[in-house]
Amino acid sequence: MGMQIAPSILSADFANLEREIVKVDTADWLHVDVMDGHFVPNLTLGLPVLERIAEVSPMPIDAHLMIENPDHWAPRYAEAGATSVTFHYEAANDPKAIARDLRKLGARASVALKPGTPVDAIMDDLAEFDMVLVMTVEPGFGGQEFMPDMMDKVRALRHASNEAGRNLWIQTDGGIARDTIETVARAGGDIFVAGSAVYKAEDPAAEVDTLRSLAAAAVAHD
Repeated sequence: MGMQIAPSILSADFANLEREIVKVDTADWLHVDVMDGHFVPNLTLGLPVLERIAEVSPMPIDAHLMIENPDHWAPRYAEAGATSVTFHYEAANDPKAIARDLRKLGARASVALKPGTPVDAIMDDLAEFDMVLVMTVEPGFGGQEFMPDMMDKVRALRHASNEAGRNLWIQTDGGIARDTIETVARAGGDIFVAGSAVYKAEDPAAEVDTLRSLAAAAVAHD
């Protein structure tokens, strides 16, 4: 698998969402942040909106659930059209059961870790997940500054994946831009969520291509 870019529509113009989605059609995924105002102090969108987005998006949907009770809700986002569903370890009662439910529905199962959550929390269950999302900012709001100390988590996950002979996807979200993506790629990340960096660019589609190329070049030069 090569480097993948997942633009976050959290930075898009919500009044013109379909147009904003088409702007980034060179991307590998469309990242949809679902926030409930409880698990994180922000409120975005829910099932009906995601279902409609999935119907019009030329890219598969990467749903990031920053919500309480993902044991109940995560499978419903897979049923609504998300190809990959990420839930937070901190909010889950039974992460393994959620992952298995998602896979039964044909979706990729991903678990996310907030900056304060140690990576060891999921190491024993790593085989249950298709992807791990390492948050490189505190979840809830876009435009925050990248946390470089989270790269220790990325390196640990890549090492564990390689040791197990697995192809675990490692995603990062928060502050991903031209000046940070190479650092993440060298640490072992391979799927990058970028919101402000893409949607504030003069040409969002070209910026997606630039970010992907920077990540690939960083690994090729190591």
